[in-house]
Amino acid sequence: MKDPIKILIVEDHKLIRVGIKTLFDDSDGYDVVAEADNGKDAIVKAMTIKPDIILLDLGLPDMSGITVIKKILNENQNFKIIVLSSRMNDDEICKVFSLGVYAYVIKDISTDMLLYIVNTVNKGGMWIDPKIVPILRERNDKIIPQKHTSRAMFKNAHSNLTQREYEVLKLVVEGKSNNDIAQELCISEHTAKAHVCNIIQKLLVDDRTQAAVKAIKEGIV
Repeated sequence: MKDPIKILIVEDHKLIRVGIKTLFDDSDGYDVVAEADNGKDAIVKAMTIKPDIILLDLGLPDMSGITVIKKILNENQNFKIIVLSSRMNDDEICKVFSLGVYAYVIKDISTDMLLYIVNTVNKGGMWIDPKIVPILRERNDKIIPQKHTSRAMFKNAHSNLTQREYEVLKLVVEGKSNNDIAQELCISEHTAKAHVCNIIQKLLVDDRTQAAVKAIKEGIV
């Protein structure tokens, strides 16, 4: 049996912190080893406990989350930090990824997706919400390098994609949900979901986020 993933939760709002802890306590394979409600405490606990994952809120009372990230990673680059935020701020997003965080998560995310992200990051992968991919591409292409291939070259490389799947993929890159895609293309949500599943299989990726990132790298937009 694998050891549980050791998690440090850094969040100044007690209700949110308790909710996150309860999620992991009720799920197999996780161990919340420590909690912190301010930046100073977070830094001390990260250094002494050395968790596998640090879930870090950027809005802390004593110092900015970005400062906390800098101090932690200056001491040990091996920490895997997942940023929790209630907003999408272009400057913050680019800054934290340039510092070396593994994921930027908006707090309205589903519980199942948060568990998935923690597992992905624990294995060494990054998680990038499709909604922020365009921000990273435009503001910091060191994070998502782009090949600048033409649309024709992309379609030639992935000729197994139908024209409709190509249209759906472009909307996935823009961060559209299945419901959004269905409305924009005047199709049912079930059909939109089927197209997304086909795209994931054809691009040889694991999920819609990886499909979006691959499309960005290959120059679809």
